[in-house]
Amino acid sequence: MSIQLALATDADHPGVHPDDTHAVATLAGLGVHATPCVWNDPAVDWTRYDAVLIRTVWDYFKHYSQFQHWLDRLDALGVPTINDSALLRWNSDKRYLEQLEALGVPVIPTRFVAHADLREALATHANRNVVVKPSVSGGAWRTVRGTAGDAAFEQAVAELPSGDYLLQPFVREIVDDGEWSLLFFGGAFSHAVVKRPAAGDYRVQNEHGGRTGAAEPDAATLAAARHALATCSRLDLDEAVYARVDGVVADGRFLLMELELIEPSLFLAGRPDAAERFARAVVARLQARCAPRTPENA
Repeated sequence: MSIQLALATDADHPGVHPDDTHAVATLAGLGVHATPCVWNDPAVDWTRYDAVLIRTVWDYFKHYSQFQHWLDRLDALGVPTINDSALLRWNSDKRYLEQLEALGVPVIPTRFVAHADLREALATHANRNVVVKPSVSGGAWRTVRGTAGDAAFEQAVAELPSGDYLLQPFVREIVDDGEWSLLFFGGAFSHAVVKRPAAGDYRVQNEHGGRTGAAEPDAATLAAARHALATCSRLDLDEAVYARVDGVVADGRFLLMELELIEPSLFLAGRPDAAERFARAVVARLQARCAPRTPENA
């Protein structure tokens, strides 16, 4: 019996991303046929699929209301998502960092500020190197870094659109030592990478010139990442089929930067073992929660 799985993508990445190629092939070998579908394409009939696997929806934060309505529609149609739609909604706004910190997860010191209050908030960080970014964003979108009090930086902040923002100190270790990404499938650790920015930059994403290399976390870093992910269970959220825990080690302690549960790059290219672990975790969730469509119930 074949399972029909929609692979949610976006208009700029409409097909199977190279990072996911081996995972999709593995799914096929396990009886799961994955079809790429642009998430906001009105022509897609989502009821044709047993579930939707969220992958390269890398523009969702630019169409946030539409993305939320899309999840609502899938829920109404009875089409489950992987990860679970409630988990996606919770993770889509970085205010989740406040909840995790309140439950004992060490995070980069973060203040959530409405745009109208940013100037006043920056005044309390005079002469400090800080980062301002939207609470709903990705890929360093609308993110600015500079010295509080500097005229050019203050102007860049003033030109940001209205909305809610994170105000954080810039953590120098991101440049010096890199940012960790630890990957978990079905709650089990799979592999890790360290991302480093290009010379003179602070953004680690590939589109900004960042580079990524495989790495093995020490016991303390791995334990901290596991703790951050496990804490979600205390918020009555479903276990993530896939998760990426991003953070930086500063003063000997792993500080959470983001918990990526929506559409993270999983760094599967060149790691067939990891791609197969990911595929098996997806199949396990499908078998647990999704009834494959047959001629009688399609």
